[in-house]
Parts: sequence; structure tokens; C-alpha cells
Amino acid sequence: MNHKTGLIFFPAFDWAISATHPEREERLLYTRDQMFEEGILDLPEIIEYSPRLASEHDISRVHICVPGVADQVLEAHRIAAGAAMNLGDRIVGKEIKNGFALVRPPGHHAMRVVHGNRGFCSINNEAVLVEYLRRAHGIKRIAIVDTDVHHGDGTQDIFYHDPDVLFISFHQDGRTLYPGTGFTYELGGAGAYCSTINIPLPPGVTDQGLHYVMDHLISPILADFQPDFLVNSAGQDNHFTDPLGQMMISAQGYARLTEKLKPDLAVLEGGYAIETALPYVNLAILLALAGKDYTSVREPGYRPEKLKEAPRVTEEVKRVVDELQEIWAARHSKNKLELAGGAKFYQRTKPIYYDTQFIEEKQIEKVRVCPHCPGYMLIDSQASHPDGRKYRILAITIPFQGCKYCQEDGWEAYEQLKRDYRFNYVYLQDKTTDTFMTHQREEGREIRSDG
Repeated sequence: MNHKTGLIFFPAFDWAISATHPEREERLLYTRDQMFEEGILDLPEIIEYSPRLASEHDISRVHICVPGVADQVLEAHRIAAGAAMNLGDRIVGKEIKNGFALVRPPGHHAMRVVHGNRGFCSINNEAVLVEYLRRAHGIKRIAIVDTDVHHGDGTQDIFYHDPDVLFISFHQDGRTLYPGTGFTYELGGAGAYCSTINIPLPPGVTDQGLHYVMDHLISPILADFQPDFLVNSAGQDNHFTDPLGQMMISAQGYARLTEKLKPDLAVLEGGYAIETALPYVNLAILLALAGKDYTSVREPGYRPEKLKEAPRVTEEVKRVVDELQEIWAARHSKNKLELAGGAKFYQRTKPIYYDTQFIEEKQIEKVRVCPHCPGYMLIDSQASHPDGRKYRILAITIPFQGCKYCQEDGWEAYEQLKRDYRFNYVYLQDKTTDTFMTHQREEGREIRSDG
């Protein structure tokens, strides 16, 4: 294996929610200047690549974009996802040992169904990467560790019923911050129990608390799961200067976390202290990935003696870790039939709010409790837009590991539901064959996409 660290830098000059929005191109321009100033890209351990475009099919493999991919996804989104895919190819091919996709727009709030932009995200870069790695390279067990201050609710939604993708998110408690989710009882669906681990932390956690969580919970869980590929959703808004969070993590804390986590690929998510945090945290993470000394990286205002964790915060961190340790240890004591209450379908209803575009969605999700595979899924989604437009769609998803029975039932459901006039659009994701179907009732046409 080549022992270099790959880097792709994509600031998306032509995309922003608004000129003054926290998620804008300056998030990465200061980082680029810092790296040039320090001469980081001249290090022999670091090699820079150009991004590539993710295809519409790459995105359809993950998302149900309403009405279609082109209606929700700009070129900037495709490049950000394509950057992660490009580095993924090079890591799997042993051209590099690991990588850092320093890209925007971010993606971890984008769920399976996409009616618009929420939490600054339209498509989920990490999820597109994961499904690509499975399809293109046959990788089976993948772990995603989300280190953003906000709960990665989109990534959780996409993989909630997938036992082969372990999603771990530590974040500021949802009772104190957007999106208001990510509690310890959110553990995955009936067929994927404990494939989701949420670690809600109180405001005021420092490097001390962060590394307690890493050492006593995340590392042991990863050691048990033994992923074939590890992705870090590298959100950096846990930093003590970030304007959107209330945590107290430093660049040094992030670098040490990266050194312990040893991700195959880090993909930038949040982080909105554009001048005081991002250039330094990004630099420290890149150095840690490359195995270089990061101990001299110091951001403005860094005073270790002032970043002290309150005793009540430390106590709460330990309580959350203890609770999740017990849940993880007992994970094999439950089976999918018991978790589904003996029903044929495991069902949950979800209200979803798109804070960027003020869209209200109501979603009913049903997953077949199958003895042979994770089960195919039916999603009934209704969305109301502020301009008065309304969509009701039905999506059928056959999982990557789907058995022949779920595949047959999924296609049969698609053919039947195409005739149901309640739905504007009916979609089918057959991940076993890498096929995506869209039935547009009002337009009177059907579109097929094959990988």
C-alpha cells in the first residue's frame, strides 16, 4: 500500500444559500490559505487530487429526489459527492492509505427522500460514497462516525434498517440544538438493532469528555463491529469558537480523535467559525491522517487552562457512556420479530421539517420483517411547500442484501402502486440489481436507470 494521504479540495465557488449564510465558500478559502502558508501540500506524505462528478444514478442509488435528481441537485453537489467517491476508489485500490475530502456543500442532514434542502444539505455525500463502495468494490461492512455538533439525522435515516452499516454520531444534545434528534433510544430498525448508536452530549464538553467517549465507547464498539471501511463525517462545529454550537473542543482535540479513530476517509461536514477554527482544525486533521506531528497547531484564543469541563458535564458524559455500554453489550438479546412486536411490517411515522426551504413533510415508513434479509421498505411521503405546491409520493426500496422474496414483492408492489392515483410519483430502488425506476403519473411516463 502507498502510505500517502489523499486530499481533494472543493470550495464550490458558484454555490451558496446566500452571500452571508454560515455555509458559504469562505469556509474553505481560509483553510486553503492556511495550507499554502504552511506548505502542507509540499509534504511527500500528502497528494492532492481533483474531484469528479457523481452521476445522477450514483445519487438515485441512495436518494429519492422529488420529482427527480435534476430538480434537487446542482453540479456542486455532484462534485462534492464525487470527490468522496474518487478518494474511496484510490483507498480501496491501495493507491493511498487514507484521504480527506475537504468539500462543500455538506450532506449529513439529507435523508433518503429529498424534497428540498434541509440543514444546509441536499444530498448525503457519505451515503453516496457508501453505496458506491458496496456496488463498485463489494465492500460489505462499513462504519460511519459522525463528529459534527449536530446529529447526523440524514445519515441515520438512510441506514437505519441496514445491519451492515454501523452509524455512530456524537453531538450536542438534541434538546438544545438542531435537528432535535439523536437520542440514545434511536438504535436502528427491527432488522438492524444497534446498527445506530447516538451519543447526545451536554453543552460544554471539552477535549476531556470527547476522548472519554472515544476511549470508552466508540473504540470498543468499532473493535467489535470490525468494519471493512471507516468513514468520518468530519463536522467541526464542536469547536469552542463555533457560532452555532456550544461545545468546547479544540483543534488538538480533533487531531487526537482522528489519530485514534484512524478513518479510511474523512469527509468535511459542518464547522462555521471560518477564521478561528476551520483552517486550524482542518490542518490538524490532515496532519493526523498523514501521520505527521500536529502538536504545534494552535488556533487563536486557544487557552487549555480556560477550556475546563464543568463537573456536571463530566458526570453526564459518563452517564451516557454507561447507558450505551449496557445497550451495546445486550444487543444480541433481542431479535427482529420481538422488536417489531410480531408484526409483518415494522412501521414508524416521521414529521420532517426542511428548515432552509420551510417544507413540511409527513412520512410513513414500513419495513418488511423478513427472516432472510433486512426486508424491503415502503415510504409514503407527503410534502407541503410554502408556495402551495404539494407532493405525495410512494417509494419502494429493496436493500442491497435483499432476498429473492423481497425483490419479487418489491417489484410487484411497484407495479400495483403505479396505478394508485393518490401518488404523484412512484419510485423503486432495487439495490440488488442497481436499478432505479420512476413512474410519473401526471406526465404519463416511466424512467429507468441502471448502474
